[in-house]
Amino acid sequence: MLVGTPEAQLLVEPAERPEVFDDTADPSEARTSLSAWEWQRRSRGELDDLGAATGRPWRLVFADAFDRDGPPDPARWEHQTDCNAWVNNAVHAERQHYTDASRDNARVAGGRLLIRAAKEASGGQAYSSARLTTRSAANGRWRYGRVEVCARLTPGKRGLWPAIWLMPSASKFGKWPKSGEIDVMENVGYEPGVIRASVHTEHNHRRRGNHNRRVAGVRDCHDDFHVYAVEWTAERLDFFVDDRKFYTYANEHKGHEQWPFDEPFHLILNVAVGGSWGGRRGIADDACPAEMAVAYVKVFQRAEDAGD
Repeated sequence: MLVGTPEAQLLVEPAERPEVFDDTADPSEARTSLSAWEWQRRSRGELDDLGAATGRPWRLVFADAFDRDGPPDPARWEHQTDCNAWVNNAVHAERQHYTDASRDNARVAGGRLLIRAAKEASGGQAYSSARLTTRSAANGRWRYGRVEVCARLTPGKRGLWPAIWLMPSASKFGKWPKSGEIDVMENVGYEPGVIRASVHTEHNHRRRGNHNRRVAGVRDCHDDFHVYAVEWTAERLDFFVDDRKFYTYANEHKGHEQWPFDEPFHLILNVAVGGSWGGRRGIADDACPAEMAVAYVKVFQRAEDAGD
């Protein structure tokens, strides 16, 4: 994994890319279902199992390992389609129509959640896709904690725009960007192997061109699974790929215009096609069909934060 800024040229790839293994008894090629962070804390006795209340520092409060084939679990995931009213407008310029549960743009197969963008007419657009959110789920909204998504991204082709991000569950300070946005991972297909973490606030956001962001080079992100994570406290947002932190956004205590992140947020997983950013260099003829595969989603909170 390479670390830098959006303006910096990517560094030479290290000889050994980061791997996460279960334990020393396993063969080296066996990838674990635990992240490095989770393995470390479990080995220290600092992490509870789901639903346990033993007073340890961290609790697993939301999880999906996608172990049942079929549609995404409706108790955890909602197909967000109300966003079609604005993502296709002139400002956003996205070319996909997000479908509901009656279509197969989001499905679970072989222990993976698959979010599929297809080149097919849908809702007046040339492409279909899915956008899933936890906003209606029990324990699907959080204030502070660590959000982890283990994913393999769509191919690095022009026009594709997979994203893992958090939005406010109630816009306490007003419409976007006043109530904030936390982008854990975004990739635009015309920049293969490059992912970005971003923070949007009233003071700094993409329409002003001054939003807070950093880039990480993950050259095999389209072919292999990596853990994309944000660790969120009242003082900072730390962003990770696997066990490597590459960006921190700090609370400067300048009011909600700079830090609207003391309210509950929910998770969104989606694959967009085109858009003001993703489609800046057009859409490749062979961009679709394309899938983002998700191996698991886990959210941890400290005991004092759980339930917010």
